[in-house]
Amino acid sequence: MRFIFALRTGVALRTGVATICLFSGTLCLTAQKAPQSSEPQAGEPQVKGPQGIPARATPADYEARAQAGTLAVAAEFLGHSVATPEAVFTTEDYLVIEAGLFGPAGQRMTLSADAFSLRVNGKKTALPSQPYAVVFKSLKDPEWEASQAPASAPKSKGGLTGGGGQSDPNAPPPAPVPMPIQLQRTMEQRVAKASFPSGDRALPQAGLIFFQYGGALKGVHSLELIYAGESGKATLTLHP
Repeated sequence: MRFIFALRTGVALRTGVATICLFSGTLCLTAQKAPQSSEPQAGEPQVKGPQGIPARATPADYEARAQAGTLAVAAEFLGHSVATPEAVFTTEDYLVIEAGLFGPAGQRMTLSADAFSLRVNGKKTALPSQPYAVVFKSLKDPEWEASQAPASAPKSKGGLTGGGGQSDPNAPPPAPVPMPIQLQRTMEQRVAKASFPSGDRALPQAGLIFFQYGGALKGVHSLELIYAGESGKATLTLHP
């Protein structure tokens, strides 16, 4: 919308939602739409590759540890839980290991989750680690899902619901509510950030490593995490 008024002075002013131009004794006020930003909402983590999680104080603070040359390799089995510093998510299709590498003060080394593999139930072929991004499709947020669970309708005598209708035990369950895209993106960003870091890093470093395994945890009887990196090799026995 445009308004025109006659004025004796000359001034110019631009705002985020309107442009006000005063020239030649004329004022022109033009309303504009505020620009829409494609940037994520405030507070959403910004991630450029895996950053890992804070290493624990010592290798002894993990479930298992072993030496690979001057490097101490430590790890803990998390099952299907994806424990990030902000929240704990789940994945039914992957086993999750929290691994930490410790070395002498000031030591640096090139890190990669590819240095790890996981032997399940003593099988000859160990499972290779998987890129964190492939886990996204199976990620779930138990806290959010619990908040979406429908409340049970109260029943009165005779099996009638509180609304006067009769409950139908054969009725199909309600369709699941999809997670809002912004919440899903935040969940994925948190998992990406917590994943085992890569590239040249100063020790200690720690992060989450993923191994594809869709079976139930009760079927896992033994676990061996195998490390083969530039400092040597080590095998850690974990408890399912």
